[in-house]
Amino acid sequence: MRVAMIAPLAESVPPVRYGGTERVVHYLVEELVRQGIEVTLYASGDSRTSAQLVPCARRALRLDAAVRDPVPHTVAMLARLRGEAHRYDLLHFHIDYLQFPIFADQLERTLTTLHGRLDLPDLAVIYRRYPQAPLVSVSDAQRRPFARFGLDWRATIHHGLPIDLYRPGQGRGEHLLFLGRISPEKRPDRAVRIAREAGLPLVVGAKVDAADRAYWEREIAPLFDAEKVRFLGEVDDRAKETLLHEAVALLFPIDWPEPFGLVMIEAMACGTPVIAWRNGSVPEVIEQGVTGFVVDSEAEAVEAVERCRTLDRARIRARFEARFTAERMARAYLRVYEDLLCGARLEQAA
Repeated sequence: MRVAMIAPLAESVPPVRYGGTERVVHYLVEELVRQGIEVTLYASGDSRTSAQLVPCARRALRLDAAVRDPVPHTVAMLARLRGEAHRYDLLHFHIDYLQFPIFADQLERTLTTLHGRLDLPDLAVIYRRYPQAPLVSVSDAQRRPFARFGLDWRATIHHGLPIDLYRPGQGRGEHLLFLGRISPEKRPDRAVRIAREAGLPLVVGAKVDAADRAYWEREIAPLFDAEKVRFLGEVDDRAKETLLHEAVALLFPIDWPEPFGLVMIEAMACGTPVIAWRNGSVPEVIEQGVTGFVVDSEAEAVEAVERCRTLDRARIRARFEARFTAERMARAYLRVYEDLLCGARLEQAA
């Protein structure tokens, strides 16, 4: 089986630090290659992969000061792929919908994993225009806004991590942790208030995008103080592992329909409980009272902090291994690939 994997160009595969979609693409590609699949990765030139790499930008676009608009670079990548598509049995896209009109005559041998939120009203225009495009959602919650449109959903496949990426820790530190991105939908302000009410320090490892700089400066930075809230900026996997090992719990106080939330399973891989708001994918990922607590208010979150101390970290790690490994993710995708290719062969035979 020859698969072309098409990644966003904003970050490298894997990303140097923040970058959920590119990180998942990396884990999927590496596991598919390990399982003997011939994969070609279309991504930025600074990507690192066991697959064959087709560089479609000199470096990750977010790191290139000369780049103002990523769309022309993505369209150029798709134009190149269009000329090379005959080399592959299947084209697997991770770039939302830009490929639909370019590959409209061969959508039956494509697969698109949707990584973003789908509750924005303008999105219906493009997905209703191409209802025959095979799609994968990363949670059941993600696809609910399109439930009435009759799209070609092939599966929900939760993200997975390499089983040896993170080791389980003991939770011997006395802090709460917020990881990811400083933005209004991630609600770092809730994390600060929860930590204060719980009487614990808060450590924040997060990036601040240019679009969120004003929010950071106006609403979040004034909440921080050096003694009780420590801001580290973006952190890499090794720093993230250490922080998770020591944390009482990871706070995930989101205020939006999170499509998946990779940091939740990163915490689980470290054996760290998660306290998360009941939004988007959270109830699918967190098992109440086993891997953490799903809450609806700051008061419930504060109460959950002490309850997290009673959870069995070895059991949290075991639930990660049972549900959220890259091997499990890749096998689920392979089943979808095989179904698509079988359908294409039947159509050709008819």
